[in-house]
Amino acid sequence: MTNAFLIIDTQFDFCHPDGALFVPGAEQDVERMASLIRNHAGRIDHIVVTLDTHHRLDIAHPLFWTNVRGEHPAPFTRITLEDVVSERWIPRFAADQVRTYIRNLESDGQFQHFIWPPHCLIGSRGAALHDTLFEALNYWTQQRDRDYVAVQKGLYPLTEHFGIFRAQVPDPAVPDTQLNTTLIADLDRFDTIYLMGEAKSHCVANSLKQLLDYAPALVSKLVLVTDCTSDVTGLGYLADPIYAEARERNVPFMESGAIFS
Repeated sequence: MTNAFLIIDTQFDFCHPDGALFVPGAEQDVERMASLIRNHAGRIDHIVVTLDTHHRLDIAHPLFWTNVRGEHPAPFTRITLEDVVSERWIPRFAADQVRTYIRNLESDGQFQHFIWPPHCLIGSRGAALHDTLFEALNYWTQQRDRDYVAVQKGLYPLTEHFGIFRAQVPDPAVPDTQLNTTLIADLDRFDTIYLMGEAKSHCVANSLKQLLDYAPALVSKLVLVTDCTSDVTGLGYLADPIYAEARERNVPFMESGAIFS
C-alpha cells in the first residue's frame, strides 16, 4: 500500500509566532509533522507541500482597498457585495472585475471575502516553509533519494486561492486559477493520501472541499490528520460544514500517532 502526504501551507507566516498571520497551535502541528516524517521516512512514499504566495497588491490585502476617506480596511475586515456596491469599500484596481468576483464568490456559496494581514509575500521569509518542516523534508529526501513536490498558489492577485486545487473563483484566462488536474493525477497514484497543514479553518478545509467536489476518485483515499492542523482564531466555525460533509462521505479523521502504528 503506497501513500502520499499532502501538507498545506506550512509556512513561516502561519506557523511561527513572529509570522504575519500566525495560527495558534501551528508550531506544535509542525513539530508533529516533522517527527512523523523523520521517524517514518522509509514508510512515506511521496510528499507534496503547498506554498501560499502573494503579491502585496492582492485582493485580500488592505492596500488593495480604500474608502471615500482614503483609508484602507483593517485586517480581518469582511467585505460583502453590498459593501462594494454602496462604495463602503472601493477596489483600487480592476474595479469591474472585482465586483464580478465578489458577486460570483457569494452566489457560489464560497466563504465571504475577507481582508488579511499582508502575508506570504513573494520572496519574503514569511513565504518560506517553516524551518522545522524544511529540515525534516531534507532528511526524508536523503533517506529516500526522491524530492518532495512544492506547489504554489495565490499569485494571481484578483482572486482568493485557499484550496490548493483551484482558486475560489477561477479566471478562465488565468491557468493557475483553474482546477489543477496535474496535482490530482499525481496524488491518484497512491493508495492513501494524508491531509494536514494550515489552517484547518481555511486552506486545509477548502483543499478538502475541492477534493470532495472535483476529485471524487480520491475521496476514498483521504485521511485527515487531526493533530497536524489548527484553526485561525475564532474562525473555525466557517469550515464546520466542510468537515461534516467529509465525515458523511466516510473520510477518516486520525491523529498522527495512529498512522503507522
